[in-house]
This record gives sequence, C-alpha cells and structure tokens, in this order.
Amino acid sequence: MADFHQGGPITTLHRILDRNPEELAYEMTAFARQRRQTLILPCLYSELETPAMTTIVEGLKQATYIDQIVVGLDRANAQQYLHAREFFKDLPQHVRILWNDGPRLRNVHDRLDEFGLARYEPGKGRNVWYCMGYTLASGRSSVIGIHDCDIATYTPDLPAKLMYPIANPAFNFAFAKGYYARVANGTLKGRVCRLFVTPLIRALKQVIGKTDFLNYLDCFRYSLSGEMAIRTDVAYGLRVASDWGLEISMLSEMYRNHTVHRLAQVDIADIYDHKHREFDPAQKDDGLSRMAGDIAKSLFRKLATQGTIFSHETFRTIKATYYRVALDLIEQYRADALFNGLKINRDEEEKCVEVLSEVIISAGQHYLENPLESPFIPSWQRVESAMGDIFEHLSGAVEDDLNDMDIGKE
Repeated sequence: MADFHQGGPITTLHRILDRNPEELAYEMTAFARQRRQTLILPCLYSELETPAMTTIVEGLKQATYIDQIVVGLDRANAQQYLHAREFFKDLPQHVRILWNDGPRLRNVHDRLDEFGLARYEPGKGRNVWYCMGYTLASGRSSVIGIHDCDIATYTPDLPAKLMYPIANPAFNFAFAKGYYARVANGTLKGRVCRLFVTPLIRALKQVIGKTDFLNYLDCFRYSLSGEMAIRTDVAYGLRVASDWGLEISMLSEMYRNHTVHRLAQVDIADIYDHKHREFDPAQKDDGLSRMAGDIAKSLFRKLATQGTIFSHETFRTIKATYYRVALDLIEQYRADALFNGLKINRDEEEKCVEVLSEVIISAGQHYLENPLESPFIPSWQRVESAMGDIFEHLSGAVEDDLNDMDIGKE
C-alpha cells in the first residue's frame, strides 16, 4: 500500500486503498457529463503487433466513459494504416487515427512549414502535438489523457486513475502526471529517471542553487512518465518538445504557465513494465545516451531562461557533482531493491552512470555552441493565429483518410 506523504507543492494522489474498478468507472461516467474525455495513444505501427497493444485495446473496450480515442500512427505505409483501421474498429468510442506518414497529413505538415511552424524531426513529441491539434479541432472534450502503447502490465482502470484528477469537477487541477514503480522480471528498471534525471536535478541544486523550478521537478516521483492528463484549454497554449525531452518540456511548460497548486501527480499502477531500451556504452548517439542528452539540453535551456549562466567550467562541476550524487543513489536503490526481493546489478548501474556523466559534458557543449536552438513545436494557439483554417485542414485530412476506400490500391 502507498503512503500519504505530500513531498512539496505538487499534490500527490496516492492509491492508499485499492478501489473497485467498476466504482471508479461509474464515477468517471458521471464526471463525463460535465467534462468529456479524449484519450491520445501515440504509437508506432510495430506496436500494433505486440501483445501489449492487444491488451490495451481490450481494456479500452471497458472504458466507455471515454468519449474519443485519438491514435497517432507513426511509421506506417498504406497497408499498415488500413490494418490499423481494422485493429481499432471494435472500440466503442469515437476513434480517429492520424496517419502521420500519409500524403494528406504530410500535406498539412508542408503547409505548416510554409509558415515556419513545422518540425520535421519525427518522434513521440511531434506525434502527440498533432494528436492534441486534432483533439482541439474536434471540440469533443475538455479533458485529454495520454499514455504509451507498449505497457505490458496494462489494466483497464489505468486511464480512469490517470484522468480522474482532471475529470472530477470538484478539482481544479490543470495537469496530472502518472507515476508508478518500474519493475520487470524481478529487476528494478527506469534507469534514465533513477540514474540520470534525479541525480542531475539534485546536482544542479547543489551547483547553481535550490531554485523553485528545480525543487518543483524534484517533487515528481517519475518525471519521465509518458502518462499524463491535461485540460484541453491548457493544451491549446502548450509548447512541446519534438525530441526525447518531451516529458521534461511538458513539466517546464506547466511550471511556466500555471501555479503549482493546479498540478498533481497520481499513482496509476502497482507495477509498470514496458518496452525497454537496452543500455549499450558504445552507443553514444542512440538509445539511453541520446535520450539523456535531449533531457539534459532541455533542462539547461530552461535554466538559462531563468537567468542561469553556463560555461565549460560549470558543466565540468555539474558532471563531478552528478557522479557523486548518482553513486549515493545507487546505494539507496540497492537497499530498496533487496528489501523488496528484487535484483539489481551494481556493476551495470555504475557503468551506466559513467557513460551518462559524459552525456552531461556533450549536452553542455552542444548548448554552448547552439544557445538559441529550440526543439519546441509552437503552441496550437500560435499556429491558429497564423493559419486560421488549420484545424479544418487537419480534421479534414483525418476524415478523408478514414473514408478513403482506395487507400493501398495500386
């Protein structure tokens, strides 16, 4: 069972008791009369071929309180898009699929590029951004939930727990972040968050000072969680990162635009397991190292906008401090794992920290050489002000793909 400790200005909603899923769904159905809900599923086509995605779809058949499901489909050809339409057709919700690689949505993207508003780097951030745009265009909901599509431990009540803080009219939350324990095959997982993000934030607090922003980030129990819920009107003015810094950029944007008392984190699962990225020290520009680099650059840019001045010497100091903090945390994680009967490989953990400490230097060097670079995609509020008909074009492209009976024919 969870505790009830509140660790800072962010409200933490614990699962102190295991609620009856049917009771939870009944409440969410009542909330939906005032706050209709859309669930966004950003996915690669390859994820449709996994047991995890089949489990997710079966679970969503029970989530009838959700009005609309928006699927962002990446890396799919015409035949694969048709298979996706068939894959999701039995869901009871209003389902729309954004075929991001299809000619109609590429057309929309090219129009955005003419106005200097497009990001060509594909990835989860861009996928989520387009799905948010379609959700805004549809006008069907006031609550948006987002969760990953590779969750091997998915339960039907996960979306209800995730969206509850935003869907409940008695609450005034604008954003909620899901958290959980990352465990698989009796082993403690979540290395990028445990061994990089947390020690880096704490190292930054030591080197540049305990700023309100860093204290805010340190409150989140799983800052890299891909599961979140947000009010639709808040999403309208939100900028998101197109790279691996998506989750941190979302937290940064919420901090910039809203009081922390309107933000929450919610316990959504006992155990959470999904597709793992294997750690390979030789992979300097891919896998966990690339993810960590994007996250670090996102943090450095945010701190710079708050007045922090960085130099080569600063990044060397951050690296040294990070290394010490990370090693101390490894000892704490080891004790926690052993107490719970879990496996943890100390040698691998320390090798990971050694590589990630070098990522701090390379990310810092990149920042110093490109101080004005921004991975942010403009908010839909800005896009609509530049292109008044963008929502009509976006929703029209999605509907035309859905109704096109000639897709995939030679």
